[in-house]
Amino acid sequence: MGIESRARRTGALGSSAAQPVSGPGAGPLSRTGEGARRGSRGRVPEQPGAADGLGWPQIVRLGLVQTALGSVVVLMTATLNRVMVVELALPAFVPGLLVALHYAVQVLRPRWGYGSDRSGRRTPWIVGGMAALCLGGFGAACGTALAAENLALGLALAALSFLCVGMGVGAAGTSLLVLLSGGVAPARRGAAATVVWVMMIVGFAVTAPLAGHFLDPFSGPRLVAVSGTVSLVAFGVAALALAGVERRLPVRAPEPAEARRPFFTVLARVLADPVARTFTVFVFVSMLAYSAQELILEPYAGLVFAMTPGATTKLAGLQHGGVLAGMLLVAAVTLLARGTALASLRLWIGIGCAGSAAALFALASGAAAGSDFPLRTTVFALGVANGAYAVAAIGSMMALAGRGDARERGTRMGVWGAAQGVAFGAGGFLGAVAVDAVRLVTAEPVQAYAAVFAAEGLLFLVAVVLAARLDSAPAPDPVPLDPAFSAR
Repeated sequence: MGIESRARRTGALGSSAAQPVSGPGAGPLSRTGEGARRGSRGRVPEQPGAADGLGWPQIVRLGLVQTALGSVVVLMTATLNRVMVVELALPAFVPGLLVALHYAVQVLRPRWGYGSDRSGRRTPWIVGGMAALCLGGFGAACGTALAAENLALGLALAALSFLCVGMGVGAAGTSLLVLLSGGVAPARRGAAATVVWVMMIVGFAVTAPLAGHFLDPFSGPRLVAVSGTVSLVAFGVAALALAGVERRLPVRAPEPAEARRPFFTVLARVLADPVARTFTVFVFVSMLAYSAQELILEPYAGLVFAMTPGATTKLAGLQHGGVLAGMLLVAAVTLLARGTALASLRLWIGIGCAGSAAALFALASGAAAGSDFPLRTTVFALGVANGAYAVAAIGSMMALAGRGDARERGTRMGVWGAAQGVAFGAGGFLGAVAVDAVRLVTAEPVQAYAAVFAAEGLLFLVAVVLAARLDSAPAPDPVPLDPAFSAR
């Protein structure tokens, strides 16, 4: 499924647009005549260390970008949500719609990935995305504070800001994953995916309590000041972490204007690849199942097992701990068992999805067992399986982005990122709506929750089948390379 990291060196532009200056197996180009002219406008010489790809220090630095991203997002989805509902006494659907805007704009991810493909560099797109994210986060806080005085104007500003946040997350996140996919060796992909996602969780965990401390006693100006500080620090951390990282990789010249294919042509080519198309459906189905239990697990525990709000909050924390354990498990096994079947990310996708399905089926039947049902153990197991699936899917996404034409890598990643974002945004909403819908036709609320858990389990089983088909089709033909360059 994956590609060797050295194959990235063959991802330059076509024969007349890019030539190596020198390289093993191909003598240096003549510095006079046509050879010099082609070399000067083609492939940029590799920087020192480029052949080694990204080491762990660089992977951790890219993880810091995810930490910065998470620190801004957590204020948007948690703190501002609470302020609107409690302090401003707005209906809960208002922040819900704003968060939905953030997810809806993720459908533009393929276009941002296409833009970074055309430019030949990912760093400007990551920095630009982080700038949009941080400005959007600050603007949303300003809009929330303004809503206390002028509701219509404040909500309008908040809506524009949430759109800006969605665009920033999409642009930065897509290009960051493409940068990782091209620079991380196949054996490290599972561990690298774990590092960057754990560091995003660190952003959540560090920012939420610190912001909460400085928000008391609450006021609108204080909210704006805290949000502005978080956004400023986050952008600074991301910009410093990115400095010089991409220079360690082979540099591809921007695509000449006359050779550029239109966006929809590239998108159609990506979706024409059977594996890319199957993986898109897999991402959507599995993320729908993954996120659908987000809003119903705690109510289920309270209704069926009479758990207090504090106890259900701890239960959610136990699940998140399981997710982290599952991610770390996959990272450790894929590193230690490299070269064996246990290092296969597709294997861990199957294990994670099947384990998630088993845990969800157990939850669906748990009400019948009553107080003897091992709820905590089952929820922890669900978290472990979810974590194993998530990090293996991200690692596979990084590997599959390199199939075929290197100039489509960002578009491919954007398609899968769009499927992930839309599915995640829809999953929580549809899960809660499904529970309410089933409760209309059944007298027992427990049956409604059980039906939804069972449906999620079935979706995960469908995802297992889809994952098993990922290697069933050959990769599309790559872009022809100059013979001297191909020899490398």
